[in-house]
Amino acid sequence: MAEPAVQFLLEKLSTLMVENVKLIKDVKHEIEYMRDELERMTAFLRVADAAEDNNPQLKVWVKQVRDVAHEAEDIIDEFMLHIPNTNGCCPDFVHRLIFCLKNLNSHYEIASQIQKINSRIKKIDEGHKRYDTNLNVPNQGPSSSDEIDRRGDALLLEEDELVGIEHPKEEVVAWIVEGDSRLKVGAVVGMGGLGKTTLVKKVFDDDLVKKHFHNYAWITVSQSFRVEELLKDMIHQLFDQMKIPVPHDIATMNRDKLKATIKDFLRHKRYLLVFDDVWNIEAWEAIKHVFPNEDQGSRVILTTRSMDVASSCSAETKGYVYELKPLSKEESWILFCQKAFHGNSCPEHLSDICENILRRCGGLPLAIVAISRVLSTKKENNIDDWRMLINGLGSELEGNDQLGSLKNILLLSYNYLPYYLKPCYMYLSSYPEDHLIEHNILIRQWIAEGFVKQKEGRTLEDVAQGYLNELVNKSLLLPVKRNDDGNVKISQIHDLYREIILSKSKDQNFVTMTAESNMVRVRRLSVHGALENSEVERYGPRLCSLTSFHVEEPRSISSIMQLIKRSKMLKVLDLTGIHLDKFPMVILELFHLKYLCLRDSGIKKLPGSIKKLQKLEMLDLKGTYITELPVGILKLLNLRQLLVYHHVLDSYMPYNYLLGFKALKGIGCLKSLQKLCVIEAYPGSHLLEEIATMTELRRISITKLRTEDCVALCSAITNLTKLSSLGARAVEGDVLDLHYLTSPPPFLQRLYLGGQLANFPHWIQSLRSLVKVYLRWSRLSDDPLQYLQDLPNLVHIEFLDAYIGEKLCFKAGKFRKLKLLGLDKLEALRSVIIEEGAMPLLEKLIIQRCGLLESMPVGIKRLANMKVVEFFDMPKEFISPLSPEKSGDEYWKIEHIPEVYHTYWRNGGWQVYSLDGALAHEESAKPGTAIVKTQGQRNWL
Repeated sequence: MAEPAVQFLLEKLSTLMVENVKLIKDVKHEIEYMRDELERMTAFLRVADAAEDNNPQLKVWVKQVRDVAHEAEDIIDEFMLHIPNTNGCCPDFVHRLIFCLKNLNSHYEIASQIQKINSRIKKIDEGHKRYDTNLNVPNQGPSSSDEIDRRGDALLLEEDELVGIEHPKEEVVAWIVEGDSRLKVGAVVGMGGLGKTTLVKKVFDDDLVKKHFHNYAWITVSQSFRVEELLKDMIHQLFDQMKIPVPHDIATMNRDKLKATIKDFLRHKRYLLVFDDVWNIEAWEAIKHVFPNEDQGSRVILTTRSMDVASSCSAETKGYVYELKPLSKEESWILFCQKAFHGNSCPEHLSDICENILRRCGGLPLAIVAISRVLSTKKENNIDDWRMLINGLGSELEGNDQLGSLKNILLLSYNYLPYYLKPCYMYLSSYPEDHLIEHNILIRQWIAEGFVKQKEGRTLEDVAQGYLNELVNKSLLLPVKRNDDGNVKISQIHDLYREIILSKSKDQNFVTMTAESNMVRVRRLSVHGALENSEVERYGPRLCSLTSFHVEEPRSISSIMQLIKRSKMLKVLDLTGIHLDKFPMVILELFHLKYLCLRDSGIKKLPGSIKKLQKLEMLDLKGTYITELPVGILKLLNLRQLLVYHHVLDSYMPYNYLLGFKALKGIGCLKSLQKLCVIEAYPGSHLLEEIATMTELRRISITKLRTEDCVALCSAITNLTKLSSLGARAVEGDVLDLHYLTSPPPFLQRLYLGGQLANFPHWIQSLRSLVKVYLRWSRLSDDPLQYLQDLPNLVHIEFLDAYIGEKLCFKAGKFRKLKLLGLDKLEALRSVIIEEGAMPLLEKLIIQRCGLLESMPVGIKRLANMKVVEFFDMPKEFISPLSPEKSGDEYWKIEHIPEVYHTYWRNGGWQVYSLDGALAHEESAKPGTAIVKTQGQRNWL
């Protein structure tokens, strides 16, 4: 993966040439030569990166290019350290003279070093020419023969190994043989190793299916398919099945003639065609026109790892997408014991080890079978052998021939990533096993690393979100939690895919873990748990990224500070959760720093000298106790995101649960800001007038607003046309009067209003993009539902003391997309009515502290998609009729809902009960934890 490294270097060279850096003639000439040579290599590198695993010589050449690009980047970064930053001051004569002498020395030094680099580039270029003429580098990815072999590996599961396949098979068979007679396209989608091919093959071979269709064919597509060969394969299968000779001129037919032959053959027939392993939409576009669109009940099925492919292919015929899920714990255990213990039960002394192995397999049938086969050859009384495999799973995947096909199938997903996604995906190797990956943080890190490329009309954040969506849709990231707009908010990487990228990362010196002692020239370091003093000398000074996870010991924190001191090239520094008494001053020497995260560190103050971090783009101080920022922050003109706030946790959300920082006079100079949270207004600050000029803002949250601020607030919001998220909260006791706003931001998606509203803001009805609305302490007398019911994309509503009326009515056919509804502290509310056809997609309902509510919402029985109902501190008189054990009068209303809980605050924690009265679980670590999880307190911004 040298191509991204070369691209980063080329961008840096371009910046160096165009910025106000005066270069002596020799330096400029050498830099221009380097740029030209590397640009010429780039196109070949893009191909070579995808093929290097299959060619050891090519792999060496790619490594040489990558190393020289990194070394050149380091030289330029070091040179830039010597270009002083005067912050607008004019140095006196003595300082100018010293600068000129130092600058001249720096130029001569960089000239010498770049000459050496260029000499190496020339030698590498000669190697490039040899490879270009002597090596048959494929257009993309592994060779076709390798690919077909790996597809065969996916069918290794025998009949006795097909645990958990019956229900998916029944569903897919039912779709195939039932339904209307129009041509339908269906897709089975999921990550590599889940058994998509195995499932569809069992469906394809099913007797009922065979009898239902006149003709059928199974075609393996794969990534590097050739359309003509695929079409010829279809013709041979279809003609041979009918015992009809294939056309004598098939070998000379062009693509159009082959398609016409197939289409003519399939006319007036009921056929089933399977296209196995479709990687991209282009493959589907190349073959979709061969299917006669007749009312014969024909079906086409494809298997794919990409949800984009599955959705796109099935959409045209309003077909079917079956997302294959991993095996459950029970199914995984059965399959494992079948193979590892030949159908016998697991010996008790191995049960913990085996459970750990299955956890790493994550429900992938192919992984379970492959690993259990290896274990079946080991003696059951030798625990060390069993423990060794799970502790060294990565090395086993590399070196154990029995696990070769498993590794190859998983590796395909990585090898076929577009070049721009490979560094993004490999970056995930910095996260610990089972870590929940917060996408907003990951996006900021990718941008600071330079992985995200600007696209016209889109912010870097938008482009990065697209990258994340691609990884999710390719089944390489597992969604854990989604935002209301459908984008994944938190995800995980499967343990075995993590092993794959850990191996890749180590091989390419991309990210280093503190446990890896043999790495040289470390560029990105991820500290997991501890860092010893003795290790500091091993890492740096070439570090460009330092992240930490679960570092608590003072000795390790001290070692990290020493490492920062000697790592002048850092661009990314993430010290989340590290306890710090004060801001580490060593950070101020990091000239190249773009991303600084001190989240949950506990610091209380920033120094004024923060202005030295001139390249800083993201500053994350969430969860710290900072309430004021120094004026030096106003010198950071490249800041794109400024997050400074913390929550006050309590049993229930207090009015002032969210504390930000006091508005800073002059903050309007930060014109590049896109996220600003949370800023506190105060009288005479002119904050709102300044915010009105910050037109790049996408997300802002303002607290401590007063009634007299409302005119200026509305005027400012009108100017923020790019805003997608707005939070506004009044000082307790003041009225938030927003009727002055006549032209709200057209693309607003999230709206959080806190404080008493003079009346419902009617402009909300025009927000066609709105997906989430929170109204808190609004105390409206008019039913707010009448103003929200026709918003076409509204997914999430939460009311907290927002309405003082006695009845809420969800009208028939309204709230078509609503999925989550929260009603809290509506103290006068007596009844909730859900009319026919209202909220058809509702999945979760939360009711809390509505003490006068007389019964469950009328009409809740109609809500077929309901998954969860939660009650918090509701009277026993309300809960008792819902009990199934006591034959409650109202249990019939909710018996179709899988999860129903009622929860009470007891002894400093939440106790969660199921409806039968059993204690389901307790949340007692911190007050407010359960509410944070359920009510979305942490999503207020």
